[in-house]
Amino acid sequence: MEKTFDLAGGSVRELNQFLHTGVTSSGVSRVEVLNPNGAHSIAVGVDQPVNIQVRGHGGYYVGGMNKQATITVHGNVGWGAAENMMSGLVRVKGFASESAGASGHGGTLVVEGDASLRCGISMKGIDIVVGGSVGNYSAFMAQAGHLVICGDAGEGLGDSLYEAVIYVRGRIRSLGADAQEEPMAEADYLKVDELLKRAGFSHHPTEFKRVASARQLYHWNADADQEY
Repeated sequence: MEKTFDLAGGSVRELNQFLHTGVTSSGVSRVEVLNPNGAHSIAVGVDQPVNIQVRGHGGYYVGGMNKQATITVHGNVGWGAAENMMSGLVRVKGFASESAGASGHGGTLVVEGDASLRCGISMKGIDIVVGGSVGNYSAFMAQAGHLVICGDAGEGLGDSLYEAVIYVRGRIRSLGADAQEEPMAEADYLKVDELLKRAGFSHHPTEFKRVASARQLYHWNADADQEY
């Protein structure tokens, strides 16, 4: 069963209220969102296995705190798309602004175009696949999960990286503190192949480089004289 919300006449509050409390009782499995026109907080905090199609551009925090839902945005999105995501899938057919997937604990975020600064900042288990390039300081303090970049990466990639792993197909402008390029192992090729297939991209895993933590910032070093 399908339900349509037209934000040209309705409100995001009404949409989100239905997604939070009305999906199960109504039997709706698919929601069409028309005329989003860059509205903020579309489909935030959803905890239902519902398919949500946003037919246009979204503003800040589209799909934030998502759990279980499959959300597709047929356009571009503003800051913090899929921020603090727990599970499910958020797909952006266009471009994403700053901090896409920030603090995500699980699930998958796919950005088919480019992502701006700080993509995947403080990742905590989310998988992010970007079809284009990412901006500076992406995966800053990323703790767990995977970031696959099919294009180029900006400055400071993986700065203060923990246990998250980054795979980059294109050029890396510079690595951040404690991030280093490492040889690809068979497990890396399998993981990249899995994530590319999940995202619907056809690149070959052997085209990617692995970036991970050098693990020099894990513990305080008294001999470093407070300089790193």
